[in-house]
Amino acid sequence: MVNELPVIVVGAGPQGLAAAAHLVEHDVPVLVLEAGRSAASAVAEWGHVRLFSEWPELIDAAAARLLAATGWTAPTTGYPTGRQWIDAYLAPLAEALGDRVRVGARVTGISRRGRDRLVDSGRAEQPFTVHVESADGTEYRLDARAVIDASGTWATPNPAGADGLPALGERDQPELLGYRIPDFHHRADFEGTHTVVVGSGHSAVTAVIALARIARRNPETTITWVLRRGSIGNTFGGGDADELPARGALGITAKELVDGGLINLVTGFRIEQVLPDGDRAVVIAEDGRSLPAADRVVVLTGFRPDLSFLSELRIELDPTLQAPARIAAEVDPNIHSCGSVAATSALDLAQPESDFYIVGAKSYGRAPTFLALTGYEQVRSVAAALAGDHEAARRKELALPETGVCGGAGLFDASGASLGGSCCAIPEQVLQVGRAPAQV
Repeated sequence: MVNELPVIVVGAGPQGLAAAAHLVEHDVPVLVLEAGRSAASAVAEWGHVRLFSEWPELIDAAAARLLAATGWTAPTTGYPTGRQWIDAYLAPLAEALGDRVRVGARVTGISRRGRDRLVDSGRAEQPFTVHVESADGTEYRLDARAVIDASGTWATPNPAGADGLPALGERDQPELLGYRIPDFHHRADFEGTHTVVVGSGHSAVTAVIALARIARRNPETTITWVLRRGSIGNTFGGGDADELPARGALGITAKELVDGGLINLVTGFRIEQVLPDGDRAVVIAEDGRSLPAADRVVVLTGFRPDLSFLSELRIELDPTLQAPARIAAEVDPNIHSCGSVAATSALDLAQPESDFYIVGAKSYGRAPTFLALTGYEQVRSVAAALAGDHEAARRKELALPETGVCGGAGLFDASGASLGGSCCAIPEQVLQVGRAPAQV
């Protein structure tokens, strides 16, 4: 009877939708629960940002086969923005999946029917019970034979505080602090102002490049780029050596802008306080240094997984990265770049709680080395395992572009501790150099 229940996928983002496509291909009933009002709602929040992966690296194979039956044609060239990724691929995929995708359905808890975390007896024979809150606040429960958590990390950005906790005063000024790459199409919001950008990953690099272009047109615009690390290190990335050219172009451009004086780069600055100064904010480091009052502070220090709704499940996570323990060494940004991360299969992702898997960006915990292709390989393997095709589940079918660094990887002073970052994207308004796509 349990096997007749659907597999529930948490999150209708790129990996969640791809997981559903693979399960459909295996004739396994599936239901995708999405907290947002539409599929790929998290991607929609950064729809103005251009990815540094080309179209072939952003489309899952099973999803493409499902869509082909509808007359859909796959984009083959170019670097889409988040919005274009939705319009040309993710939204059509959600539509093709039909009522297998339920939006406005926020998962608030997952457990075993009639069994809390402590109970051993009959645990594996019980279906999962998934607690859901609808958009109107109504609560209900669904049973599932298996659960795939593809909820991502977008909703839980890291704070500005250097100790991983919010800096003193950080929570008190939500109107001045933001945790997303701003939409720089609204240029007037930044012209003639001082913006502090905190972070060392690709998202932070993206933001400072866009701000520097505004400063070129309006010299009264100032940008302070804050790094926690004591030296620049590999902040500027792999450059021409990066096999994702658009990603390499980020670092090349950022270095030119810093060298040209358009960006004030501050290193070894570990934020302890964010204090109000009229309608501005003053950022203060642990060593007492302070920055000139800022009109806004953009915190781009990476993301972390939301584990709150998994409290009644038996899961094994790496104590440092909060990633599934078996893959932690393979995604550690102290060791690996995006390109050198090995493919991870259902066997690697399996948890003590049988038939429960964490996939996608959330499976990498706090590591910023995630790429869409690695997530697609994960869900292919997990779907095969749940369908009983264990040979297919064991296969690893993935080749990634190599690069010397990935967002956030690198030395923290001399300790080797990594910084949070993001394997993210280039905003469409940023001028790109070298082999990167042209400005739109």
